Amino acid sequence: MTKLDRPVIIFIGQPNSGKSTLFNAIAGYKAQTSNFPGTTVSHTHSEVYIEGKVLRIVDLPGTYSLNPVDPAERAALAHLFQEPPDLIVNVIDASLLGRSLELTLELLELERPLVVALNMVDLAEKKGVKIEISKLASLIGVPVVATVANRGRGIKELLHLCLDCLEKGGCRPVAPRWAADVEKYIQSLVKSLPPNFCGLANPRFTAIKLIEAGDTFCHEILEEISPELKIRVEEVRRQLEALRSMPAYEVLAAERHHLALKLFEKASKVERGRRVSFEEKLDSLLMHPFIGYPILIFIFALFFFLIFIIGNPLEQLLLKPWSWLNFWIHHQPGPPVLKAILDGLSQGVGAGLAIVFPYFLPLLLLMSFLEDLGYLARAGFLLDALMHRIGLHGKSVAPFILGFGCNVPAIMGTRILESSRDRLLTSLLIPFIPCSARTAVILAIVAFFLGPWWALGYYLFHFIIVAFVGRLLASFFKEPSPGLILEIPSLKIPSIKTILTKVLWQLRSFIQFAWPVLIAGSLGLSCLQLIGLDHWINQIFKPLVKDVLGLPANLGVTLMFGFLRKELSLLMMLQALGIDYLSLPQTMTRTDLVVFTAFVSLFIPCLSTVVIIWKEISWRAALLSILLNLTTATLIGSLLRLLL
Repeated sequence: MTKLDRPVIIFIGQPNSGKSTLFNAIAGYKAQTSNFPGTTVSHTHSEVYIEGKVLRIVDLPGTYSLNPVDPAERAALAHLFQEPPDLIVNVIDASLLGRSLELTLELLELERPLVVALNMVDLAEKKGVKIEISKLASLIGVPVVATVANRGRGIKELLHLCLDCLEKGGCRPVAPRWAADVEKYIQSLVKSLPPNFCGLANPRFTAIKLIEAGDTFCHEILEEISPELKIRVEEVRRQLEALRSMPAYEVLAAERHHLALKLFEKASKVERGRRVSFEEKLDSLLMHPFIGYPILIFIFALFFFLIFIIGNPLEQLLLKPWSWLNFWIHHQPGPPVLKAILDGLSQGVGAGLAIVFPYFLPLLLLMSFLEDLGYLARAGFLLDALMHRIGLHGKSVAPFILGFGCNVPAIMGTRILESSRDRLLTSLLIPFIPCSARTAVILAIVAFFLGPWWALGYYLFHFIIVAFVGRLLASFFKEPSPGLILEIPSLKIPSIKTILTKVLWQLRSFIQFAWPVLIAGSLGLSCLQLIGLDHWINQIFKPLVKDVLGLPANLGVTLMFGFLRKELSLLMMLQALGIDYLSLPQTMTRTDLVVFTAFVSLFIPCLSTVVIIWKEISWRAALLSILLNLTTATLIGSLLRLLL
C-alpha cells in the first residue's frame, strides 16, 4: 500500500455496467446513476470507513477502452497515469461478459493491482448464463467478486477483498499474451522504448497504445523528443497491417476480442433451448420499428398526466395555508419595511412549497423510475432517426433527457458526444428543453388554470421548436453527424431504495440552491417595490413586454429576476401584479397566460446554464445561446399573441 493512511481505489468499467450504482452503494448517493449509458461524465470522489481504515474511492466515467479518443477515455487515462491509484476495481456487466472482458484485458496489460467486480450476475442467470467465478479468476489472474449493486449483494465481500489486496498484495496481474506473430512485433517495439517513456513504467502497455491509438497517445512527445522512435512505431504498424491485411489498431482489437470471447467460453456455460423470457418479448415491442413509436408517445403522455394528477391536488392542498398567511401579513399593522420583508419571505418560501414542490416531486420520481427501468435508452434508440433529421446524433437524446431535470447536468452530459459540432449544437438546444423549473411554471399556470391538455400541447410545442431550431443551426454546420452506437441495457425492475435516495438527493439540492434564490429574489422585488425602483425597470422592458407581447407592463421586472431561476418569474409575476395565486385568471386573460408562459419557458437560459455553457464550450457559445433563446422567445410570444 503506497498511501497507508488513505489508499486510493478507482472504479472503472464500460458504460451501463452498474459502476456508479456500485460506487453509490458503498459511498452513498454521490454519482448520478441510471439505467442509461453515459450518465457519469466526470469523476466523483468519496471516502469510506471500513475496519478502522479510510479508503478514498473514485468513480470514473464509463469507457469502452483506454484509447484516449473521447473525454471519458481521457479522464480515465488521466486518473490511471497522472494520479496512479493503489487499486483498480473493474466493474463488469456479467450479462455481457464476452464484450465486457475486452476492457478488463486492457487493464490487465497495465499490470497494476486489480480486482474485478462481476456485477449484475442476476441478469446473467436470467439470460441462462452461468459463470464459474473461481475459474474466471484463475484465467485472468486476479480476484473476482460477484455483485448485484442495486440490491447490495457482494459489496461487503468486495470491500474486504480490496483491503486484503491493499495490505497483503497478490492482486497484481500478468499482462495477457496474444498470437505469436503479433506478439513478436509488439516485443520488438518494447525493446525500442526508452525507460519510462511518456511517464509510463509499463513498456508493453506503452507500445500497444502507440500502435493502436495513433496520433492521440503521446504524439507530441514522440514528435519532439524521439523522431527515430516515431519512425519505428510507423514501421511496426505497417508490418502488422501487412500481416493481417487490416489497420494495425484493428489487428490489436481483434486479438483482444478473440481472447475475451475465449475467456467467456471457458468460464461460463450458456443454457440452450431456453424459452424466450417475458422481458425479451416486451423488449421486442418497445423497440419495434412501428409499434415502438406509439408506445413511446403513450409512455411520455402518461408520464406527463401522472405528474399533473399527483401535483394538482397537492398544490391545491398547500395553497390554502399559504393564502391565509399572505392575507394575515397584508392586514397587519406595522412599518412598511417590516411588512415588505415579511411579504418577501412569505412569497419566496410559500411559492417554493405550494407551487413548485407539488410538480417537482412527481417529476423527479417518474424520471428516476424511467431511468432505472432502462426505457430511456430505448427512447434514444427510437429517436435516433429523428435526431439525424434535425442534424444531430442519437446520443444527443441522453443529454436532452437529462435536461428535463436540469439543464446544467444536461450540458455537462454532452461530454459523451465525440463530435465538437454535436456538442455545440446539443448545448444550444438543451435550453429549449422544459427543465423542472420550466415544468413548474407550465404546470402551475397552464395545466392548473387552462387544463392538462394545454400543458401537454406546450411540451409538444417545445419539441417542435427544438426540431426546427436544430435543423436551422445544423444548416450552418455542414459536417455530418456520426452514426449511433448506443448501449441498450437490460430492462430492470427499479430499486425503490435507489429511486427514493436519488429523489431525496435532488430535493436536497433544490432546497440548498434553488429555494434560497426564490426567497432572495422575492425579498429583492419587495425592496424594489418599497422604494419604487420596480417602476423604472418596467419602463425599460415596456417595449418588449407591453408593445410586442401585449402583457401588463409591470411584468417587466419578472424578466430580470427570471434570469436567475425560471420559477422566480412565476413567483414575481404574482408579486408584481399584487395578487394571490388563485386570483390570476381574473387579472390576466387566457391569451396573457399562454403568451407569458411561452415567453418565460423559452426566454434566456438561467444564469447557471449560461455559466456552464461558457465553461464547457466557450463564451461565444454562451452568448449565442442567450441571443438564440431571446430571439426565439420574442418571435414565438408575439406570434401566439397574434394567433390568440
